Amino acid sequence: MLPSHIDGGIITVHDLSVCKYPETHPPERIAHFERDFGRSLERAWHVITDTETVKKELMEFANIPADRITAVHLGVSDAYRPERQNDGSVRYADYGIDSGGYILLVATFEPRKRIDAALKAFALLPEKVKKRFPLVLAGATGWRNEHLYEQLSQDEDKGYIRFLGYVPEEYLPGIYSGARLFLYPSIYEGFGLPPIEAMASGVPVIVSNRSCLPEVTGGGAMMIDPDDVEGFSSAIERGVEDDIWRQQAIQAGLEIATRYKWKYCIENIVGIYQKIWCQHIASGIRP
Repeated sequence: MLPSHIDGGIITVHDLSVCKYPETHPPERIAHFERDFGRSLERAWHVITDTETVKKELMEFANIPADRITAVHLGVSDAYRPERQNDGSVRYADYGIDSGGYILLVATFEPRKRIDAALKAFALLPEKVKKRFPLVLAGATGWRNEHLYEQLSQDEDKGYIRFLGYVPEEYLPGIYSGARLFLYPSIYEGFGLPPIEAMASGVPVIVSNRSCLPEVTGGGAMMIDPDDVEGFSSAIERGVEDDIWRQQAIQAGLEIATRYKWKYCIENIVGIYQKIWCQHIASGIRP
């Protein structure tokens, strides 16, 4: 948000989830956006979004012309790479998991991530698959998730699910690279870094067919409808057992992940700030 005493500036809109899915956010956050977001957009000389998808949404939502918005993709840290599985950075036994023997989902525990859909789809898998490849969930506590913890407590007792909670950043690359398959059934994202982090780690990825995820994953992930639980479950089974698809997905994912570098992101954003600064200097307005 632009400070109230500022006449103008450049803002970054990561997503419009508060506006599109207010029921998935805490009341205080909704109130903050209702109070300040519109005023920030009105005073913004230019807006940066993380994807073309959010750019189009913002054009429709706020009636902002295309030339006042620029989409700049985010980047993925070089820490995410396949060899992290074997470099000793993570002691898998400390988390109660086996390297190469689990399905991973990394997300904040909040409604739009659709972790509930993943739990339901996983529950439909054959017992032998669930026993061989437990579902591992990692992420911050989040909000409005009481029912998820009820589901987890029941399923954890059966030994088919591991809930890691928040994982420190230095251990995440090893957790990613040790996965057999990565799931991301979120119904709305501004970018969706976790699927690209998984791709960079050499892990096949299944994502929701919603929001910007098709744009960001670039055809390298298997798409599912998170509301189609049976179809989602079948996709998971294929994801752990179909070696031909797995190899294709791994290679495609590694290639796609190379497109997302923080260096490119920073250069593009700096270029936008310099351009807008020069435009305002030329017009006689001191930013």
